[in-house]
Amino acid sequence: MSGLSGKAAVAGIGATEFSKESGRSELRLAAEACLDALADAGLAPADVDGLVTFTADANSEIAVQRELGIPALRFFSRVDYGGGAACGTVAHAAMAVATGQADVVVCYRAFNERSGHRFGQASPSQRADSTGLEFSWHLPFGFATPAAWVAMHARRYMHEYGATSEDFGRVAVAMRAHAATNPRAWFHGRPITLEEHQASRWIVDPLHLLDCCQESDGAVAIVVTSAERARDLPHPPAVIRAAAQGTGPDQMMMFGYYTGDLAALPAMRTVGDALWRQSGLTPADVRTAILYDHFTPFVLIQLEELGFCGRGEAADFVRERGIGLAGALPLNPHGGQLGEAYIHGMNGIAEAVRQVRGTAANQVDGVEHVLVTAGTGVPTSGLVLGPA
Repeated sequence: MSGLSGKAAVAGIGATEFSKESGRSELRLAAEACLDALADAGLAPADVDGLVTFTADANSEIAVQRELGIPALRFFSRVDYGGGAACGTVAHAAMAVATGQADVVVCYRAFNERSGHRFGQASPSQRADSTGLEFSWHLPFGFATPAAWVAMHARRYMHEYGATSEDFGRVAVAMRAHAATNPRAWFHGRPITLEEHQASRWIVDPLHLLDCCQESDGAVAIVVTSAERARDLPHPPAVIRAAAQGTGPDQMMMFGYYTGDLAALPAMRTVGDALWRQSGLTPADVRTAILYDHFTPFVLIQLEELGFCGRGEAADFVRERGIGLAGALPLNPHGGQLGEAYIHGMNGIAEAVRQVRGTAANQVDGVEHVLVTAGTGVPTSGLVLGPA
């Protein structure tokens, strides 16, 4: 196990409602989620001395500090690369707590991603930096949306391993089934069938509409403090057993067309190897996992990169062993980003905490450790949470 393992814990989780039109500013959403998380942890803004968020978040740490009434910050940090930042925020918070840089750190992500700037739509890039240079190779030619970028990977994966659109659809069906019984989910009470998945309109071949996650308004916040302090707070702590970030070879932003294997996600392999090494666990020790499901094909590839099955075997794993609540490896019991909400993966971390606490809407039996992953296709991150 690593020197970080077991030293910090998630003591509080909070969120706004998940909607398609919040009707309020992103800063207000951030403040609401942070206050909700602090109340859940039994702490006050005066206890907070650290804040961490995404580089993509519109709310500066000092703005959130002012809104919450935090007297002073000793630590503040931002993590890049879109959804790949999600577990990275908790990793930064855990390192700050473990090294004495801060005592209580709140990680937050807030946006009006449906009623405001919509990530799924094409837009010109004005970036005069190295990332802008990367995008210059494909944006001028119309290759400009996350769905298109993932579709390229998905089509190669299908070619290499014989996966089908129905195999991707089984992921969507499972996520929507979980959301249907989660009262917080946008798609609560609205499951889908595989036939409905197949009949949904095309977005970018081979992706149907129901292969793509939602666009959501909302915010989620996570409170991290020392494992020792967390034991004295109201809820059982979700101890951070492992936290990692990772890239792959020739990594670029949101796509990896030069890695040597277009049907793989090497950044996730880097993260997975680190998580197993730090935690001392193996895939066999995990009863449930929260895998970043912005697009269904990458759920299959993550199962392979993380070692739950061999390369090219994920479609058979899902079909034969199952990822539903009664399956061998229940994935995203809250419904994930396909079913609950797309809050850049932060709502998945909150669900992992609920699973460790035993308070989830769709509680999986026998949970001890929960694996969580962040955005795929980008430089990414992951966590393993467990009981005290």
